Amino acid sequence: MKFLSPLIVVSNMEKSKRFYNEVLGLEVQVDFGSNVTLTGGIALQTKDSWMGFIQKRDSEIVFGGNSAELYFEEDNFDCFIEKLNNMKDINFVHTLIEHSWGQRVVRFYDTDKHIIEVGENIIMVVRRFLKSGMSVEETAARMDVPVDYVKSCLE
Repeated sequence: MKFLSPLIVVSNMEKSKRFYNEVLGLEVQVDFGSNVTLTGGIALQTKDSWMGFIQKRDSEIVFGGNSAELYFEEDNFDCFIEKLNNMKDINFVHTLIEHSWGQRVVRFYDTDKHIIEVGENIIMVVRRFLKSGMSVEETAARMDVPVDYVKSCLE
């Protein structure tokens, strides 16, 4: 068995495709109308077709459950945050935070209230700490990871 793709249900396919392209830079790879695969392997399925597949009524499809997210990492995190902050109609779960291990992240909702997390690429976190003057050992301690992991991020 092989896992292929997360699939999320959307209420408006065109609006969702536009959101994922404009905010995250994802492109349509395959478009079957009611099912679309984006770069990165995310599949979008229209709500109407999904109801037929799982044999449920409209009232049984609930958006905004806050129980899962799509996770992305960004190498140029500062530029992404600037872009996001300049966009209209971004509905934040929370604005920029820094986790205890030093990774900066932001979470926001897509057009159907699916949570999107964009985190700073962890290799870039290592590089940011080292560039600030921390040693490999201090970086490992700050991030609560083995020294070998920090070294592997430099290769």
